[in-house]
Amino acid sequence: MNKLEIKLNSLQETEEFGIRLGKLLKSGDILCLNGDLGAGKTTMTKSIGIGLDVEEYITSPTFALINQYRGRIPVYHFDVYRLENVDELYDLGFDEYFFGNGVCIIEWAEKINKMIPKEKIVINIQKGNNENERILHIDGYGKSYEDIIKELK
Repeated sequence: MNKLEIKLNSLQETEEFGIRLGKLLKSGDILCLNGDLGAGKTTMTKSIGIGLDVEEYITSPTFALINQYRGRIPVYHFDVYRLENVDELYDLGFDEYFFGNGVCIIEWAEKINKMIPKEKIVINIQKGNNENERILHIDGYGKSYEDIIKELK
């Protein structure tokens, strides 16, 4: 496991970070986003999508559980905040996404941690001292993710 902490001082820095991360992701990557309501998980996802060349407007799939987007590789955006039980994920065929050829971005990932493959990047987003400041606690699990963490440093 490889750890990194990054302080972002503005919405622009957050967006730039997300775009940079999106450019580093490749087919099969899994990204877990955790944080309180309003911490910026969806904002981060939108920026990552830009880095993955997604042209569509990314919205939170809170009620649908998953949205799919076309970019340089497919993007599968999960929001499991309203998930009532894991059977809903089985009904969606989540494993086809997790082990597929796209990038999975999972908001509220801690709710389904046991179902997510061990190799992944986990980003815990924490609100900072002002409205736009964010502190990211990033953990990379697996060799390819360690390389991404090194690139982000």
